[in-house]
Formats: sequence, C-alpha cells, structure tokens
Amino acid sequence: MARDDVKTGYKYVGTRPNRPDGLDKVTGRARYGADFSLPGMLHAAVVRSPHAHARIVRIDASKALALEGVKAVVTRADLPTGLTGEDLNLQDNTLAGDRALYDGHAVAAVAATSPLLAQDAARLIEVEYEVLPHVTDVDAAIAPDAPVIRPGVADYSVPEGMHGNVARYMEFGHGDVEAGFAAADVVREHTYRTEATHQGYIEPHAAVGQLGEDGRGEMWVCTQGHWYIRRMCSAVLGIEAANLRVTPSEIGGGFGGKTTIFMEPLTLALSKKAGGRPVKLVMSRSEVLRATGPTASASMDVKIGMKRDGTITAGQVYFRMQGGAFPGMSPIGEALPCAFACYDIPALKHEGIEIITNRPKAAAYRAPGSPMAAFAVESMIDELCRELGLDPIEVRLKNGARNGSKSSYGPVYDVIGLQETLEAAKAHPNYSIPLGPNQGRGVASGFWFNHGGETSVSLAIGEDGTATVSIGTPDIGGSRASIGLMVAETLGIPYEDVRVNVVETGALGVNEPTHGSRATFASGKAAVIAAEAAIREMCKRAAAEWGIDADAVEWKDGAAHPAGPNAGKFPPMTIGEIGAKMGSTGGPISGHHEVTAGGYGASFGTHVVDVEVDPETGRTTVLRYLVVQDAGTAIHPAYVEGQYQGGAAQGIGWALNEEYIYGPDGRLQNPVFLDYRIPVASDLPMIDTVIVEVPNPGHPYGVRGVGETGITPPLPAIASAIAGATGARIRSLPCSPPKVLAAIKALKKG
Repeated sequence: MARDDVKTGYKYVGTRPNRPDGLDKVTGRARYGADFSLPGMLHAAVVRSPHAHARIVRIDASKALALEGVKAVVTRADLPTGLTGEDLNLQDNTLAGDRALYDGHAVAAVAATSPLLAQDAARLIEVEYEVLPHVTDVDAAIAPDAPVIRPGVADYSVPEGMHGNVARYMEFGHGDVEAGFAAADVVREHTYRTEATHQGYIEPHAAVGQLGEDGRGEMWVCTQGHWYIRRMCSAVLGIEAANLRVTPSEIGGGFGGKTTIFMEPLTLALSKKAGGRPVKLVMSRSEVLRATGPTASASMDVKIGMKRDGTITAGQVYFRMQGGAFPGMSPIGEALPCAFACYDIPALKHEGIEIITNRPKAAAYRAPGSPMAAFAVESMIDELCRELGLDPIEVRLKNGARNGSKSSYGPVYDVIGLQETLEAAKAHPNYSIPLGPNQGRGVASGFWFNHGGETSVSLAIGEDGTATVSIGTPDIGGSRASIGLMVAETLGIPYEDVRVNVVETGALGVNEPTHGSRATFASGKAAVIAAEAAIREMCKRAAAEWGIDADAVEWKDGAAHPAGPNAGKFPPMTIGEIGAKMGSTGGPISGHHEVTAGGYGASFGTHVVDVEVDPETGRTTVLRYLVVQDAGTAIHPAYVEGQYQGGAAQGIGWALNEEYIYGPDGRLQNPVFLDYRIPVASDLPMIDTVIVEVPNPGHPYGVRGVGETGITPPLPAIASAIAGATGARIRSLPCSPPKVLAAIKALKKG
C-alpha cells in the first residue's frame, strides 16, 4: 500500500488494555491441549527407540493386546504406503519404518482405557533391534568415515563428490570478494559453533483425535497452525483433508516448535483401529526433548575484511547445519540470507550445506537460522572492532543497511529501522554505565525477514453494535488483543466492543500457522480490510435509509455521517443503530478478507548487554540487558515489550546454558528440565526495552512482526561481553562455566 495510506493519530492503537484471554488463563478456565476430554476416550502411549540408529527386525504386541483394557496398537504397517517427498518424511517421523533414525524415534503406539494402562502396555511391546552405526555431530557427519544415514536423500543442488550425508547445498553472493579482502587493512577468519537447543515451551504436545471407519474425523490439538495439522495428518494417514476438522486449544508456548506434527496422527490412527473411540496422547517432557524439533546445531566459517576506519570491505561464510535425520529441516536457507542482512557490504559470498544426522527432526525456533548466523558474523565483527580499537555501534552505523540498500540476499530494502535502533542504543544510559572488574559489555544487531502468508479473516457486526472477528492464527503472544485494537480503531468503537475468536478449520479458509512473526501483521491487516468492507456496507445501509447516494456517506467515530452539507442534514447513524435494524435493511452485515499477505517489512534490532564473570568458577552473571527493536507501530506496547524480553531471555539461555548433549551411544543425556537448563527468573536481570517505531508502509497501521528478531542478537552480544570481561573469546556455544573457565586458564598460560 502507499505510504500515505498508513494511518496516524490513534485513539486505541498504542494503548495497553488487558488481554481478552487473561481472565480465563489466570483462573484456569482456559482449555489447553491436555484439558480436552470426551466420553469413552482412550489414552495413548508411544514406544520409542532406545538407539540412535537401528534396524527394526521385529515388533511383537501380543502381550500388550492381551491386557484387559488395551484397545489398539499401531505400527508403521498400519499406515498407508506410497507417500513421497515431505509427506513421506512426516510419516517416517510419526512412526519409524524399517529403521529407527534417532534416540526417541517412535516405533509403535498403544491405546488403552487409562494412561497408566497404556504405559504398562507400551512396556510389553517387544521390539527387536539390529544396532547400526550412528553419527550426531554436524562436522563428524561429513567426515570421510562417517556412516551414510539415509542414502539418496540429497537433492539436485548437491555437487558431485560431497559426502552422502549432505542433503542440500546453497551458494549466492555479489561483488568481487577477493578484491574486497585485498582492499581491507585487516582480514580475519574463524569457525563458530552452536549446539542444538529446544524451544522450551512449558506445555508439552497434546492432542485428542477421533477417526471413524468412514474416514471422517476431528482433532483437538495444541498447535500454532491447525490447517497445517489437518493437511499433514491427512497426508500421513491417507484421508481427505476435507474430512478432518481441527480445533486448536490455547497454547502454552510454541516458538516455532508447534508448527508441524510429531505424534498427532497417532491419535487418529489409534482411534480408527479402536472402533472410532477418541484417543488422547500427551507427551512427557522427556519425549518432548528426545523426539520433537529442537533447532539445528551449526558449524560456521566466517571471513571478514575491514579497514582501519571500520569500513567492511568483504565478507564470506560457509555454514554447515544439521536438522536431524530428515532432509529439508535445517534452517540453512534462512541462516545464509540472515548472515549479513544487517549490513551494506560491497562484496559477499555465502555457501552452506544441510547435513543429515541421527538426531530428531528439527523444527523452527524463533527466527530459525538467524541466531546462529548472527553469532558467527556479529562475533567476528566484534573481534575486529576490539582489535582495531573501534566503537562497535559506530562501526555498525557506518556499515549498516538503510532505506534503499541492496540486501545481502538480493532485494532492495524499503523502509527499515536498523539505523534508528543503533542510534537509540547508543543514546541509552546502559551504553555509558562504567564497568567494574571482571565486567564486560557486548553489542550485536539482528534481523528477521518477517512473513505474510495465506490468511483468511471474517468479521461480523452484532445487533448491539459490537464486532466479532474470526481468525485462524492461534494467539501465542497477545495477537487477539492487538487485532481487537486495530479493528476498534478502524470501526471507531471501544476496544471492549470487539471480540476476537480463534476458530477451527471448518469456519474459515486456509490460514498459515502463527509463525514467521505473521499473526498480528497478516491477520491484523486482513481484519482491518474486513472491517473496512463492513463499514462500506453500513454506509450503504445508512444511505438507503436517508435516500442519498452511498458515496455521499462517510464513516467516522463509529457512525455513518453525511459527507458534507450537500449530502443533506441527517443525524449520525451509529453502528449500534445500524446493527439493531440490519435484519430489516438487508440482513447480516459482515466483512471478509482472504489473501496471501505481502508487504510484511523486514525487522531489525540492536542489543546491549553487560556481564560479570567469576574468574574462579567461570560463571557468567548478566548484570543488565537492553533490547532496542523496530516494531513499525507498537499496536499493544506491553505485548511488544514482552516479545522483546522473551526473545532476550531465550537467547540468554542459548548463550549461557542450553545445549543438547549426546553420549557416545548417540542417546540424549539431558532429556529433562533438571539437566536441560532453561533460564529461570533468578538467572535474568530486568530487561530494558526501547520500542523504535519506523512504520511499515505495507500495513495500514505500520505493523512489523516483532516476535523473532529478539532472539537473534543475544548469542553474539553475550559472547562479546564475556570477551570484554575476560579477554577470552568463546567461539562455541553455550558459554557454560567450565568452558569459560577453561578459556580463562588457557589465556593465562599464553
């Protein structure tokens, strides 16, 4: 849309009302995935492989089926054959075929009349395995002697001669990289590594499924995208998508990890085999960590050239990322474009490969690929700044992308706010607070593309002048409130008179999940357009009653008004008055909008962090943390701040503690929160936020998605702060106390 069409001067947008689902959640009335129960419902349990890689020789469920109360067992033999591509990968992950590909891979499932009975029955299912060689490390997986995990999965992009575990290859860039390095005063090259981390949502995956012999079914599921659940489950089970209705529950966290399926089809398969009785399956925390999508681990080579005045002359990266045992799951396609997205550099080269390992199928985690890329590139830039004695924010201001810059991955940026975030960070008191002994400060910038995607919204005017909005994007960050504010602003009615409902798949056209920071942007944009359609109809109704042309009616302050003295002198007709008589003036009044939304606008942020490192133990304490990010327009500032703080908190965990630890046997060593340590309140400082608002011209209220960029800068910012505090540069995350202590001791030894 034209920039002049972006609305300004708001009554409701930018305020901080209570969220509409807040009371339900604090009183326990909200229904999450595990809260659904149906008459005659069965409970399911899953048998999982204890091996990282093994051939499944035999499955014997006779002892389990002999138990009274056990109603069904399913194995891969119960699923349809003939699938290809991603549908086959989804089916392979739902239940293993001839081989288990990772520790925790599902091989069978059982349904019984109680959860405990189902677990007892699962233990009685006998599985005979032939253990095979495995590999879990991203670099070890492409060593010459590494076993090939899934022969033949490489796509057309992989050059001849690469290891059989390479599934995809990417290369792009611009400019003369060698000439750029030759023009630099300093050229440095290092390797950086990040370990896989989990999204850490508090609510485990849960679903209730019911499928009859006629192929018609229903699901109630904890998900970020129920249309995706419908499509994926129907593909895996060989049923028509139109015959499956999916209702989303409230969601206790997702962060990208609940945009795909893991165990959901098992509820339907068991239900069908049990005569159509509903089946509930709730994962344990151990199952979540062993068998659902963590992000990828990565090994990344970075080379950057810089002049003594801080000008970056060239950059080059070679990224290696594994997304588990299934092709197409590493975020290499996002990580490479994100690597230098914050910069306007004349010469760049990007290369990367996706690698297959004996790990669970990866999933998105809040800006997938971008945090790893930022850790590598932003750390290297910080190293160069320290070597040359340059201010890290000034270097970023000098080289940072601006409106009209050609992005590192191709397109020209429209209106972006990176420079504004840098200036705001530089001006903030946190950037000038003196540091004490063993303390250091780190700075990093981050980027995310944002996304629009398939979106369908319906809005209905009530007889009392209220508005009900039906959306298909589950609310995982306050989007119902934000969409309600935009609709209230558009209609000119109080926020309290707008109700936003997340509806099931039978109520709207297709909606992509709440991913890619799209919900408030895309569903909000569609809701505004739907509201505008309802306004046109209400103006038409008023015009008919007044006996004037519809073009002579305008809408303001929640009412139809004659558009000037030539239109006649009529008292305003409010939305309540129009709604009260709509049954006799033409019937219900509604607005709809269906679109693949564009214009989403890139997102940038800059973080500043101060840490203190205990030189005796290597423990890092985060003293203060600042997030500065461009929101376009902050529809509900409290939720924007919450997204900033949440991304920073998760990034702090990734930088300092979180990692998947696999033993020599390929089994996950820390599959519970006791050992997989996410940050708790006592680990975190008060996280300061600054909302920068550079309105996005692609949205009527200037919105940019804000949910993902915030997790990108913490990894390099914290590593750089530790380097400032200790003089030791950690190039492999997490910066755990033993690793930091070892680096300090190595530095002292010279």
